[in-house]
Amino acid sequence: MTFVEVTHEGHVSTLTINRPDKLNALSQEVLGDLNAAIEAVSRRDEVRAVVITGTGKAFVAGADIAAMRDMNQAEARGFGALGHRVFSMIEHLRFPVVAAVNGFALGGGCELALACDFIYASSKAKFGQPEVNLGIIPGFGGTQRLPRRVGPGMARELIYTGKMISADEALRIGLANAVFEPDELLAAAAKAAADIAAKGPLAIAAAKRLIRDGMDIPLPQANKVERDAFGAGFGTADQVEGMTAFLEKRAPRFTGA
Repeated sequence: MTFVEVTHEGHVSTLTINRPDKLNALSQEVLGDLNAAIEAVSRRDEVRAVVITGTGKAFVAGADIAAMRDMNQAEARGFGALGHRVFSMIEHLRFPVVAAVNGFALGGGCELALACDFIYASSKAKFGQPEVNLGIIPGFGGTQRLPRRVGPGMARELIYTGKMISADEALRIGLANAVFEPDELLAAAAKAAADIAAKGPLAIAAAKRLIRDGMDIPLPQANKVERDAFGAGFGTADQVEGMTAFLEKRAPRFTGA
């Protein structure tokens, strides 16, 4: 992979988008590398959480406008489909993904962060969906994930105006979960990922699935799905280990079985 670096520490993998000369802009090649990186970590049984970040002063400053400018309608649909496919993979991973937004997260970069389970931001981070300034709309899920994250009214304002907001404003509206000083961001994201990785992986996977899917079905049906998943958890070795460890006042040793 040319544009994505993958590192592993314990049960946590970190994916770093590395195209700093273009502010990590998402071209087809970058999306292809991100797709390959996600597939690679998904095949590692030991991975229980992932951090995605960027190199330099940007998380991802957007899609590659120079590459998009001369696309025809069919090519643009194909590019959008690629972005949707990669970001959907992130949403459907069995383990959580933390976005460590170190700088600009605009357009496709904001959409990438939205596809992650939650967002930690540097105090220097900037967020926005500025596509209307280019005469287009968000194409990698922004019109759908942003309203689900911050509510439709705020999403409309951000998308219609194309304005850029600070990390503190992103925190205020619920787009970011926490804001850190730049030199503390990666450590905070890694710690959050490691904390998650120490929990029961089957329980985390079930919780991720239920939260993701339950948002789009009626509450009574969603509660029934949760009830069934809760009961299913009692047929696992992790449940026995977790409750035994609690009663024995020791740290659990989860195996994902």
